[in-house]
Amino acid sequence: MTILELFGLVAAGFVAALVGYVTGLASIVSYPALLAVGLNPLAANVTNTVALVASGIGSFAKSGRDLTAGDGGRSLARSALVAVAGGAVGAALLLLAPDEAFAYVVPYLVALAALALLAQPSLRRWFHRGVDRPVLWAVAVFVVSIYGGYFGAGAGVIFLALAMLLTELPLWKSVLLKSALLGVANAVAAVAFMVFGPVHWAAAVAMGIGCLLGGWMGPPVVARLPATPLRIAIGVCGLGLAVWLGVSS
Repeated sequence: MTILELFGLVAAGFVAALVGYVTGLASIVSYPALLAVGLNPLAANVTNTVALVASGIGSFAKSGRDLTAGDGGRSLARSALVAVAGGAVGAALLLLAPDEAFAYVVPYLVALAALALLAQPSLRRWFHRGVDRPVLWAVAVFVVSIYGGYFGAGAGVIFLALAMLLTELPLWKSVLLKSALLGVANAVAAVAFMVFGPVHWAAAVAMGIGCLLGGWMGPPVVARLPATPLRIAIGVCGLGLAVWLGVSS
């Protein structure tokens, strides 16, 4: 791998982390960048997961106190434990199951999450009536963390949609929660990939540097964006990602 390609991965990591924090679509930037420098799909997938851990570290280091203030720390800890379990299952699936395991269902999951974001104000009112949200939230975090540990493209959009529907958090805090939980799932999967997976370490370190910087920049960017246009933009981008995943699968 050339020096120019490594610098390109640093830049791709920065853009991926910033885009991923704002929209939940990091892998749509980082994964193709790794394929472009010659990694095969499995190596690109596991290297991408390892590199994106730095994005979660950067964003949480920047504004994690906002999420853990008051009772938020205990709530985050409970959700993080569920994400740990889901991420571990996802990593095991990637290392043991056929590559096509999620190929058919993922576009539909991402599309549903994007539509849920677009219809969030109405859906949130419906979810708040007669739904055991803590239990549903725990189950949802576990399932999405499995997917996040396995592949993860669009997992951020799904996490964000769930946070907007099943919690009382405003958009900017939902974005932070999404990044924290996806970072946990990625971190657990990354540990497994470091031991058992074909991680390309030069690419992972280069992209990780960019991801760390992009993750650090993400929270102040989101804090300055208007909530409703941002939610709509993420929903529209999520639909585009669903189409792309459906066509490429």
